[in-house]
Amino acid sequence: MRAEDILMKGIFGVEKTQTISVMEGDSVTLHTDVTELQRYNVILWTFGPQGTHIAKISSVHNETFHDDVDERFRDRLKLDYQTGSLTITNISTEHNGLYKVEIVNENKVSSKHFMVKIYAHLPVPMITKYYPQNPSSSVSRCVLLCSVENMRHVTLSWYKENSLLSSISVSDLISSFSLHLDVEYEDKNIYSCVINNPISNQTRHLGISQHYQIHSVASCVPQQQQDLSCEVQMVPCILQE
Repeated sequence: MRAEDILMKGIFGVEKTQTISVMEGDSVTLHTDVTELQRYNVILWTFGPQGTHIAKISSVHNETFHDDVDERFRDRLKLDYQTGSLTITNISTEHNGLYKVEIVNENKVSSKHFMVKIYAHLPVPMITKYYPQNPSSSVSRCVLLCSVENMRHVTLSWYKENSLLSSISVSDLISSFSLHLDVEYEDKNIYSCVINNPISNQTRHLGISQHYQIHSVASCVPQQQQDLSCEVQMVPCILQE
């Protein structure tokens, strides 16, 4: 019986899936836990729910890559001759998914499953908009808007010192999303807007009194001689670089 036939006919129990998180552009190695390939060992790697063959290695150091079947893996795969472990180099989000290794030793078959999750590099969030909460009210308050673009699987949060104030999360790719914060102009606290995913984060800090200035304009209309009635108009908070 051929090794491929044994792989197809092996009976497997319920396998625990190991989740591995990786930053886009890095390399990841999926370990077989085999110390050394023995005679008649065959190791087969597959990807995705359809079980597409991507690599195979035997005990006589014969290796085969099937990256022509799936262009996503072309020139990105490496096999360890001693253990059969698989390394994916320069990984990208298109390599997200389920990987399976099946290890044949004569007529015995074992397997391992890996769920690989790739995360993009995070930008530093931007304070993109700032304006009075209500143009007809006091100038003592501002609304700050922290934004990021073209992100998925991230959380955006506002902190006051080390205390979480609010947060919002997205899973699917979104062109732009943001989170607002109401602040007092005379507030002396340090605020932080943080974007994070399971393996990294980026932060922008903000001291309100140091970086923001609120302007008012007095528009005065004479009602009678020597009498001026003044209306105070509000304009947006101005970011001071």
